[in-house]
Amino acid sequence: MLPPGSTIGILGGGQLGRMLAVAAAQLGYRVHIYAPDAESVAAHCAAHHVQAAWDDEPRLAAFAAACDVVTFEFENVPVDTLRFLSGHVAVRPGAEGLEIAQDRLAEKNFVAGLGGCPAPFAAVPDRAALDVALEEIGAPAILKTVRMGYDGKGQARLAAADDADAAWAAIDRHAAVLEGFVAFDHEFSVLLVRGIDGETRFWDSSVNVHAHGILATSSLPPPQIVLDQQDEARALLAEIADALDYVGVLTGEFFATDSGPVFNEMAPRVHNSGHWTIEGAVTSQFENHIRAVAGLPLGDTATIALPVLMRNLIGHDIDSVPTLLADGAAHVHHYGKAEVRDGRKLGHVTWVGSSPA
Repeated sequence: MLPPGSTIGILGGGQLGRMLAVAAAQLGYRVHIYAPDAESVAAHCAAHHVQAAWDDEPRLAAFAAACDVVTFEFENVPVDTLRFLSGHVAVRPGAEGLEIAQDRLAEKNFVAGLGGCPAPFAAVPDRAALDVALEEIGAPAILKTVRMGYDGKGQARLAAADDADAAWAAIDRHAAVLEGFVAFDHEFSVLLVRGIDGETRFWDSSVNVHAHGILATSSLPPPQIVLDQQDEARALLAEIADALDYVGVLTGEFFATDSGPVFNEMAPRVHNSGHWTIEGAVTSQFENHIRAVAGLPLGDTATIALPVLMRNLIGHDIDSVPTLLADGAAHVHHYGKAEVRDGRKLGHVTWVGSSPA
């Protein structure tokens, strides 16, 4: 167990790092942020901050020397950065889960190998392969870049095979995966936390609604079809975590279908759909991630009260903060980002045990 006063390094300077830093401070830890970006809202809540490139080995070595353990707040940290740091300091979770999550094709094959059920998919390394994949998968379908891309980025929908040229151009001709559309009732998240000793706990699953490829709301309780499929989805995510010897919070996104839960993707980190746990659970995803990487006992993940609604504040939604603060039941989180632009997550608001005014 890391004693109070130890330093936890966080790779990445966004809002997830910010909320992890707050949770770490509440447990008596200091936080050191490492990120290449000029703006780091996580640094606002940290004891130390360094702005440097992911491949700057002298700066990485100095960062490692200043930390007692290192974690990361988003999945686009280069795997080589984690591997370099692992030679100097404990890194939790390790590089294997990050490497798999960064490659959509590897992720789907990995999950299928464990007995999971992803959507029908085919590799699309080039334009000719897209025609072959469409013959196999059919349309409608969605074309996703193998690497990078989130919040709807790096994706193109195909209503018919005739859309192939436009879709290929839309993803800038990068290697991709073609996914068949899945008829589903709801998308839901499974969030687990796994300790160093392998103990695993789950939060209740939220139902997620997206707008323009970005998560808009997460809510509980989920409908019966999700409750009926939650245990199967949990079992798969736990198997993934065990196979990776994972430490920390791991998120899986699933589709509830007539034939059972269909795996969509995983995120080896705390997740937007788990923001409701800050006020809605006995122990938040952020605190439990810090507990796990620090070797502390895991906290209770029970939901405090129902219903729960978390709504993202995207773009100029942030202008509604004064009105939201007038609602005594609203828990408002402003991320402190300077620039307001369309599609940018700038905060979120949560209601627990009540509905919005």
